[in-house]
Amino acid sequence: MLSGSLSLKDIVVSQHGFWADNYFTWYVFKQPVAFVVFFICALAETNRAPFDLPECESELIGGYHTEYGSMKMGFYLFAEYVSLFTSSAVISILFFGGFNFPGMDYVDGNLLAVLGVVAMFTKTFFFVFVFMWIRWTLPRFRFDQLMHLGWKSLIPIAMINLLITGLVVAFKEGWF
Repeated sequence: MLSGSLSLKDIVVSQHGFWADNYFTWYVFKQPVAFVVFFICALAETNRAPFDLPECESELIGGYHTEYGSMKMGFYLFAEYVSLFTSSAVISILFFGGFNFPGMDYVDGNLLAVLGVVAMFTKTFFFVFVFMWIRWTLPRFRFDQLMHLGWKSLIPIAMINLLITGLVVAFKEGWF
């Protein structure tokens, strides 16, 4: 069974350690398909390239940014970066153990708390860097390509992954 809860704390605690029972405990190793689907959806949700379709509405002027000036524009861009950091933190929590890090059982006290915060921020900033790296390297999708990717690829893959995961958990728990 994965975490047995929708609580982010319980999800992080269930990923404690790095190697237990002869397999990795981070969910990225247990659910790589879910990670890839979630990561692509996080890219699309944050309007980062290659999914920054509102930006390309008017290539000559600057897209949807032309309606904003000075602080309104600053707040708009700040909100986009807040969503980028939030998505990166959620990816770190759901798939990479949050504040857990290899060897944390050998550290005690305040050092453990500081290293846990450092581990969480390191994972989050790594994904922020990956989001920016993808923006710098990949070309933009067209609307029809995005719809094809979402409706004909990602949703069926996610549903099949959900069905297989449910069946595996049901068989492991003895429901059948």
